[in-house]
Amino acid sequence: MSRLLNILGSRKFHLRLLSGIVLVLLAFLALRRGGMVLYCSMMAISLIGQFELYRVVKTEREPLGIVGYLSSIAYYLLLLARHYDYGMPLMIGTLMALMALFVLSYPRYRTEQIAVGLMGVLYTTVMFSYVYRVRSMPHGAYLVWLIFISSWGCDTCAYVVGMLAGSHHFAPVLSPKKTVEGAIGGVAGAALLGLAFGFFLRAELAELGNPGFACLFACAFSAVISQIGDLAASAIKRDHEVKDYGDLIPGHGGILDRFDSLLFTAPAIFFALFLYSYFVRH
Repeated sequence: MSRLLNILGSRKFHLRLLSGIVLVLLAFLALRRGGMVLYCSMMAISLIGQFELYRVVKTEREPLGIVGYLSSIAYYLLLLARHYDYGMPLMIGTLMALMALFVLSYPRYRTEQIAVGLMGVLYTTVMFSYVYRVRSMPHGAYLVWLIFISSWGCDTCAYVVGMLAGSHHFAPVLSPKKTVEGAIGGVAGAALLGLAFGFFLRAELAELGNPGFACLFACAFSAVISQIGDLAASAIKRDHEVKDYGDLIPGHGGILDRFDSLLFTAPAIFFALFLYSYFVRH
């Protein structure tokens, strides 16, 4: 009890709590408003996350980094214009530009830095952009919340089940506290939350055919993917002996530290809903 009281009374806890509340409020406002507010918010988050990732390999202020930032801005402009078909040509063009820098400045950069240059565009910019893309879907004002229901629901349920019944380690090197039982509990919990969400909003989401099952499927699918995302972020930090990606958010670290699971959850929700709609219609 005394340890708990010490934690609750610590300055670090208060800072973490306050910044967490501010984050939740800002996220709620951006998601509720949608449109250009969410678009600009996701672009800013993507670029900051990209900067944090590049900093790990020390290219955040190098020409390699600048190529990556410009590519990300170009991607968001294509997204705004709904020119989705140009995404792949942009990625190929980005790789060509990075390889040109690699060759012309050799041996200034390592192969790993070139790879991370392209990864920064895909891993942060493209993945984060799916929050905006889900919000832009039909009924996106409701469906976008599945991203957070799945991500946070999975994390919470995995933690509780892991504490109560966890005995088999899931990824002992990357995350010693994660268990197979916790991972299964996280997926099951996210699925049940998705089912409840779809059931309560069945009138608003009637066009999905079976809103409860659609949301259950989307949350279960994305919960599996989000756990891979958590471990991937941990693997990158461990591989480079980095504790946090940044310190932008007091008590939480950087953008990638706080929103790493969303990187995988957002596109997973998008494609799960896309697949569900496709099979329902066919």
